[in-house]
Amino acid sequence: MQTWWWTLIAVVGAMVLALVAVAIIHAGVVRAARRSLISAELAAHAHRPFQVFAALVAGRVVVQLSPLMFEGRDGLLHIWGILVILAGAWLVTSVLLALEDVAEDRYRFDVPDNRAARRIRTQVTMMRRITVAAIIVITLGFLLMTFPEVRTIGASLLASAGVIGVVAALAAQSLLSNVIAGLQLAFSDAVRLDDVVVVEGEWAKVEEITLSHVVLQIWDDRRLILPTSYFTTKPYQNWTRTKAEVLGSVELDVDWTVNVSDVRKELNTTVSAHPKWDGRVCQLDVIDAVDGVVRLRALLSAGDAGSLWDLRCAVREHLVAWIRDQQPWALPRTRTEIRTEK
Repeated sequence: MQTWWWTLIAVVGAMVLALVAVAIIHAGVVRAARRSLISAELAAHAHRPFQVFAALVAGRVVVQLSPLMFEGRDGLLHIWGILVILAGAWLVTSVLLALEDVAEDRYRFDVPDNRAARRIRTQVTMMRRITVAAIIVITLGFLLMTFPEVRTIGASLLASAGVIGVVAALAAQSLLSNVIAGLQLAFSDAVRLDDVVVVEGEWAKVEEITLSHVVLQIWDDRRLILPTSYFTTKPYQNWTRTKAEVLGSVELDVDWTVNVSDVRKELNTTVSAHPKWDGRVCQLDVIDAVDGVVRLRALLSAGDAGSLWDLRCAVREHLVAWIRDQQPWALPRTRTEIRTEK
């Protein structure tokens, strides 16, 4: 009984000392967090799993070194070892996620030209999924290796591993191609989160990129879900590939009697006063004159695709009303000439 009490006291004492050591380390990390973003993320994410891991390791070491022998000691150490592995996986996951958050927080996402931030967030999102999946697989492997029966069975299965691998590769060919395509998208900078794309005739924003599919938010709030391999095998339009600024046009068909100079002046006045115009491009051109009408094209620019859409709609509405009120003779019309034979 005396050995039992001393062992219990040693276990509790070791766990308390481990928690005290973690508290000291945490205080130092919190102090460093005032100057370091990495320290701040580690203090926020890794403190609790570090406590659990340190306490479990300290307690198991004491039980392992204790001379106390009792029935079920090996089973207790086995369960304790499983808990240590799980806590270690939790700690490693927390540290890696904290580092990924640091990489993501260095770039602001709420600015008009957020191309770099979208690229980093896309890559961090993909790496986070891969990291969690890899840690889960490795942790399961360590857990299974703690069972002697599994190690024995594993040795006998090595001979057939090649055949099983070939069969699995053939069965998962489509899945693997999508996974590889997802990694290619994340690190080739071809498509990023919040990119504006035109796919299958739909104007949409990239809402989510996973290892298997890409979710696009269409302008009317529908979702178009495509496999990641689609973006590596088929053509599509990316309006924000190099920068957020975009150009757009407004086209109007008017009569040949239109005064183009006055329409151009009105366009410049309207666009200059609009808050969505970025000040780069505003011009009016006659791009066609056939079939009894003159086609005017107003070329406009804005800081992003959403602003450009609002600007185009506002300019189109204003020009239609202005031509109707100020130059009603320029409205499109069809002329018919009637001749009478004598």
